[in-house]
Amino acid sequence: MAKVKRRFVCQSCGSVASRWQGQCDDCGEWNTLIEEAPPTAFSVKHDLQDGGRPIELVGLDSDGALPARLGTGLAEFDRALGGGLVAGSATLIGGDPGIGKSTLLLQAAARLARAGRQVVYVSGEEAADQVRLRARRLGLGDAPVQLASATSVRDILTTLGQAAGTDLLVIDSIQTMHSDMIEGAPGTVSQVRASAQELIRFAKKGGAALILVGHVTKDGSIAGPRVLEHMVDTVLSFEGERSHQYRILRAIKNRFGGTDEIGVFAMAEEGLQEVGNPSALFLTDRDERVPGAAVFPALEGTRPVLVEIQALTVRLASGATPRRAVVGWDSGRLAMILAVLEARCGLSFASCEVYLNVAGGYRLQDPAADLAVAGALISALSERPVPKDAVLLGEIALSGEIRPVAHAGLRLREAAKLGFQRALLPASSAKLANGLATSGFTRLSELVDHMLGRD
Repeated sequence: MAKVKRRFVCQSCGSVASRWQGQCDDCGEWNTLIEEAPPTAFSVKHDLQDGGRPIELVGLDSDGALPARLGTGLAEFDRALGGGLVAGSATLIGGDPGIGKSTLLLQAAARLARAGRQVVYVSGEEAADQVRLRARRLGLGDAPVQLASATSVRDILTTLGQAAGTDLLVIDSIQTMHSDMIEGAPGTVSQVRASAQELIRFAKKGGAALILVGHVTKDGSIAGPRVLEHMVDTVLSFEGERSHQYRILRAIKNRFGGTDEIGVFAMAEEGLQEVGNPSALFLTDRDERVPGAAVFPALEGTRPVLVEIQALTVRLASGATPRRAVVGWDSGRLAMILAVLEARCGLSFASCEVYLNVAGGYRLQDPAADLAVAGALISALSERPVPKDAVLLGEIALSGEIRPVAHAGLRLREAAKLGFQRALLPASSAKLANGLATSGFTRLSELVDHMLGRD
């Protein structure tokens, strides 16, 4: 009898090793290798070309009915989903502990249940009484949501199979689910994969919309095997700082809609409230101009959001090492902007500490923010405020050239709607003014001259 080979699976990245070791060679995490039973292998003599059941093949132009969408009643949630939940789809939502995932899903489940839909909410982390207590605090105690506290996938699917058709099934969370078909504790790679596969198969077969809550690692990625994100139709990330009021629901993957869409919520005593005008969250109200502040029209999917970028420079005594601190933006890109300002524009930051912050805890990844960051840095260094009725946008090249950005017209239209009257932007985008007075620049040095009054 052949000796059974031992296999150790990393619970962080899913890689397989033949022996236990303290650190995973692939992801670098410590103490994540756990021994699991090897999968059953088919003999090489098996021929899969016979004995199967023929499947139906259809063309792209078939007249079959498209999957229906379920509106949750939360416009921001539906926006991130691309118009609502799709019947028979699987959605994975991840976020930091305490960010509000369960609250958001309970609110959506309650609204669907009140609209006459069959909604089942299964919690593997809380008792049913705890979920009811939260629902009562949110004013949702009268919603006809079916609650359960269970971790066995077999028990859950058996119960749902005996009930009437389910429209929405919420599993909170997938890391607590356990399948008796696989050996291992809940939360292991094999258990998460097997449990998710059974739940997704139920959703596809019965036409129920499935929402899985996923834990996240310390770096913000969804815990468990990466294949979990490939198995589901939609992946949503619920972001924000618990010390800040706002929350952002961001679509990372969506088979039924566009990616990079966001829904914006504000945490209140009554739960999560929708924010129809997100720009109001990220702009600081002030009556007088402040040096080091510039407004940038960011773009999230199809939604423009105006955010304030704040910069501060502090002169140091000679010989001290200056510090660079960034919150909400890429520190490497800040170093690049500082280098271009010094090499191409003659400004010196070598003896200054530089602090950069995106107001409201917002996180920017848009390269179009380069010009707004440069404007805030120039303003902070020269103590000359940026006009408070102006927005800045443009990408900066290492040569000092200011390059055009995507969807400039949409960004400027949102700025004009919120009362801004002028825009500092690449010269090639000046024709997309949308009623704003524009100042176009081809090189960063021209912006420096403009802000310092040299032109």
